[in-house]
Amino acid sequence: MAMEAAEASTTPQLALADTDINWDRLDKTKFHVIGAILFTAQSALLHPTAVVKTRMQVAGSGLSQMRGMSVFTHILRNDGVPGIFRGFGTSAIGSMPGRVLALTSLEMSKDIMLKYTQGSDMPEASRIGLANGVAGMFSNLVSCVYFVPLDVICQRLMVQGLPGTAPCRGPFDVIRKVLKAEGFRGLYRGFGLTAITQSPASALWWGSYGAAQHIIWRSLGYKDDAENKPSHFQMVTVQATAGMVAGACSSVITTPIDTVKTRLQVMDNYGSGRPSVLKTTKTLLKEDGWWGFYRGFGPRFLNMSLYGTTMIVTYELIKRLSVQ
Repeated sequence: MAMEAAEASTTPQLALADTDINWDRLDKTKFHVIGAILFTAQSALLHPTAVVKTRMQVAGSGLSQMRGMSVFTHILRNDGVPGIFRGFGTSAIGSMPGRVLALTSLEMSKDIMLKYTQGSDMPEASRIGLANGVAGMFSNLVSCVYFVPLDVICQRLMVQGLPGTAPCRGPFDVIRKVLKAEGFRGLYRGFGLTAITQSPASALWWGSYGAAQHIIWRSLGYKDDAENKPSHFQMVTVQATAGMVAGACSSVITTPIDTVKTRLQVMDNYGSGRPSVLKTTKTLLKEDGWWGFYRGFGPRFLNMSLYGTTMIVTYELIKRLSVQ
């Protein structure tokens, strides 16, 4: 009886427990296996937008001045379908251990924050937003250690053949050449910039998603202790809308940082010395002015909006399928 009371106290009372499934309700093995399958499928759908965005940010061959759709057509015409999926195999396989790390740290830290703030005076939307935001920041900091080297490798594969990039025959050749030229720290180019900037961005994304979903549910009449329950279609629609809004807002804020980070990770012809954030920023300003920081904004906006929508729908589905 005491266990039932404790479990009820940690479950949001929105008359729809499936909208916010906490860590202690999940079958962990099923959660990670189903997650690996569905997130790999989602990544395959969105990978072409990442290739287009990366090439627009890095290219010195005229692609940076073209529209996203034109770059997509250019890649298809010159490299065929394999061209728009460059680096996908490395990304898909390499992401699996990192995804386990990220999802585990996200759910565990969110659960801890919800329990820690339980009984506080703050509004429920703020409490859920805070818990999601802290979880998003912590998860991003933890996963950066794994994903930054993977990002360096994948992006170098995406930009093969462009001016200023070294030719590589595959992921292991990328690792060998980076280690030979710069040592282990070469795989962590952009780590500081990524950790310092993307962690707050992740906190903003997850926090706004959690709060937005809570507000939407309440505006639709689903209040505490309500008897009516939403349909599966309503659940997916609300979660997709909240994810799309969070992804769109995040893309506007993070694109300039992403442009600098991408160039820092893949370009090798910025004069003497090791590439740096300052040197990369100055070169970008000299080439295109302030607008240069929004190179690839269209594909990135599309990527993050679609990612926000499909990721959260996929993620919430994984959690519903993994309930104990």
